[in-house]
Amino acid sequence: MVRSAIFAVLHIVTAVIFSFISIFVWPFPFKTRYRIMTRWAQLNLWLLARICRIEYRVTGLENVPDGPSVILCKHQSSWETLALQSVFPPQVWVLKRELLWLPFFGWGLACLNPIAIDRKAGKKALQQVIDQGKQRLDSGKCVVVFPEGTRVPVGQMGRFGIGGARLATESGYPAVPVAHDAGKVWPRHGFIKYPGMINMVVGKPIITEGKTATQVNRILQDWMIEQMTNLEGAPPKVKDKTQEDH
Repeated sequence: MVRSAIFAVLHIVTAVIFSFISIFVWPFPFKTRYRIMTRWAQLNLWLLARICRIEYRVTGLENVPDGPSVILCKHQSSWETLALQSVFPPQVWVLKRELLWLPFFGWGLACLNPIAIDRKAGKKALQQVIDQGKQRLDSGKCVVVFPEGTRVPVGQMGRFGIGGARLATESGYPAVPVAHDAGKVWPRHGFIKYPGMINMVVGKPIITEGKTATQVNRILQDWMIEQMTNLEGAPPKVKDKTQEDH
């Protein structure tokens, strides 16, 4: 509890500091902004290791593409939003627009050119992901998508939305699957963080040429179930059928 409280205070304080930094770096090119602002993620990973004794290891680093890709990541914690910035090349995220309204934290997010969607907008939001995602990919950035849409507890797997798979198939860029077990030490909506080792697995890029978004999602889901079974020791309970492409 004490360690978690200390980390929480530093997590917030550093977020406020970097939010003010974001104002000053806004006029600079994206690569410069990204290099400066992602220091916050690296700092918090370091604080997690030193204060909460949470370490991590990555399997499959050889599968990280040198160029742009669509990163399809398991969403179980807040940890992966930090770690992806240390594992993959410069990236932007597909996120709910309400996050940009958060004081201080939202400023830093906005500085990094995310794809902020209204999740209630349906097809309009899906088209926004595809249109803006293509622009980000063509400009040399990776695009991070959490197919489950929200953080899902340990031992469960949510329905995979079609947006990330559609972006990969329509843009022609590879889809890179990522699994991890961060929820065991940093639970969803959990304040207390438990010492331990987080395992992240980067899968081989899914070549999207000649595949439909539904086919990509099925490949992703099969791979994710296999990896999460290995990481957690039991198959995850899949909540709903993966969304199909219409």
